Amino acid sequence: MQRRGAISYDSSDQTALYIRMLGSCVIFKQLSARDVRVRSRAGFETERRGSHPYIDFRIFHSNSEIEVSVSARNVRRLLSFQRYLRSSRFFRGITVPNSSNILDDDYNGQAKCMLEKVGNWNFDIFLFDRLTNGNSLVSLTFHLFNLHGLIEHFQLDTMKLRRFLVMVQEDYHSQNPYHNAVHAADVTQAMHCYLKEPKLSESLTPWDVLLSLIAAATHDLDHPGVNQPFLIKTNHYLATLYKNTSVLENHHWRSAVGLLRESGLFAHMSLENRQLMESQIGDLILATDISQQNEYLSMFRSHLDRGDLCLENANHRHFILQMALKCADICNPCRTWELSKQWSEKVTEEFFHQGDIEKKYHLGVSPLCDRQTETIANIQIGFMTYLVEPLFGEWARFSNTRLSQTMLGHLGLNKASWKGVQREQSGSGDDVDPTFEEMDSDILPQEPRLS
Repeated sequence: MQRRGAISYDSSDQTALYIRMLGSCVIFKQLSARDVRVRSRAGFETERRGSHPYIDFRIFHSNSEIEVSVSARNVRRLLSFQRYLRSSRFFRGITVPNSSNILDDDYNGQAKCMLEKVGNWNFDIFLFDRLTNGNSLVSLTFHLFNLHGLIEHFQLDTMKLRRFLVMVQEDYHSQNPYHNAVHAADVTQAMHCYLKEPKLSESLTPWDVLLSLIAAATHDLDHPGVNQPFLIKTNHYLATLYKNTSVLENHHWRSAVGLLRESGLFAHMSLENRQLMESQIGDLILATDISQQNEYLSMFRSHLDRGDLCLENANHRHFILQMALKCADICNPCRTWELSKQWSEKVTEEFFHQGDIEKKYHLGVSPLCDRQTETIANIQIGFMTYLVEPLFGEWARFSNTRLSQTMLGHLGLNKASWKGVQREQSGSGDDVDPTFEEMDSDILPQEPRLS
């Protein structure tokens, strides 16, 4: 069988020459191997720009040479940072008494007002993104670092922190309807809400909070807008690299580590602490692999049944943070209808776009991706029934607070709303997408984040 997609290298000069997709030879861009992956002194390989996670669908339309400039993305990132340098009095050399005052110069009044309520569950991340001119992830995460006292506690250089966050935001693909920087900001805001819950706030260390916010902000870093089965059936470089296992999550993690090292944000820490941080961030991000949902949920349920969770135990705290990030990642059905509906439409648009490509090039349409046979309502009801309700039911057992009851309340109302839409469309409210009954990674898309 002919390989349908791969990156080829010249072994003599270690230069990436071209990418083959679906049997067609397409010239991609000459890239130095050091742009593909960087090995640290400890032997840990990070993913960097140039590792080609991005699926440029133009390659399906022409056999002519296509230039996809990685350097252009670097320039955009640099210009974003330069814009920040020009706009901020802080970086023009004017002394600021404390880091929180940076916000005074960089946010307009409405955005600053919103940040004062960043712990509210009805926080409108779409409005905040508009108020910050598309910089919601940078603005919100920087604010949370300051709010939690992480800048002072870890003696972070605010310029390096800002640079790191700008790089993270730039490495999300704005053309993705769902898996973009706004989703990352939304997940980070949800994670902040969970960190404030009494059981967690009383037990977590600054280290735990630091890991949680970084993992939330980077959990879908450099997402290509297609799921794991698509990468596997097109023999994508990343699928080969990670042996078809948690392909996207591994890439998000390694990309995050690459940006942490590039920014030098924690260069003042010992090598041992930096390596521990990288490993634990990986544990958190890898937990968002939806194909591992049953495994994590079973462990969570068993702990709750036995009543043996002890948050004084660092391992137990880390496990709870994994569960918190899983909740934050798929919490959209637990938001208000106005917010939840927008997320539902966006993720379905992304799924259907993948399905259109698969159909056009006879790749076999992935489940949930066929716009001719699927509807938003059916997908959402199945998602809520088989994934969201079980997870948030157990979370409410762990943390039975007003927030948990609010989330379950929104979940019930949103499911009822989608059932109403479903009845209007089909005349029956009993059609639930059976896809979600199977938790096989070959069947269920790896990264549904369906609402």
